[in-house]
Amino acid sequence: MIRIVRTRTLNALRTSLTEAQTTASAAREEAEQHQWASELATDSAIRAEAALEKLQTAALQRAVDVARFEGELEGLRAQSLLDTEDRQALRMLLRTARKQATRADRVYVLLHFGELHSVHTTRDAAEIAAEAEGAPRDGWTSSTTCCPSPAPASEVPWRIRPVPLGDTR
Repeated sequence: MIRIVRTRTLNALRTSLTEAQTTASAAREEAEQHQWASELATDSAIRAEAALEKLQTAALQRAVDVARFEGELEGLRAQSLLDTEDRQALRMLLRTARKQATRADRVYVLLHFGELHSVHTTRDAAEIAAEAEGAPRDGWTSSTTCCPSPAPASEVPWRIRPVPLGDTR
């Protein structure tokens, strides 16, 4: 069977074919552009996910660092408080040592019937020691080194005599 096609119909079919080919070509180009945009978006999404993972890892590391630094800070605060307490204790000990380091210019000798019984840093300490040995609590008189006492030392039960230190008298 032979078909007869008119020229006008043939031209219309050819024009329609050209338009269809042009439309198909444009659609192919548009599909390629969409494919390229899709690949670009996929690559961007992959890079974004990788960057997000890196940021999450870095944030987690920073959180660990912060926790560690807070622990160290607490330890340093506690150490600082201990150091402050230590410094205060050392200051107190230094004050005590300085008070005790003051050099006495004399000692007090406790004599029992003229014989040496003990040596003390203060007159009160000598009196306390004598009272502990049975001396009366009252009746203590001050004696001076310039004047001899009226009674001989062997006749006085308890006597306290100041003796200067660092002197060759």
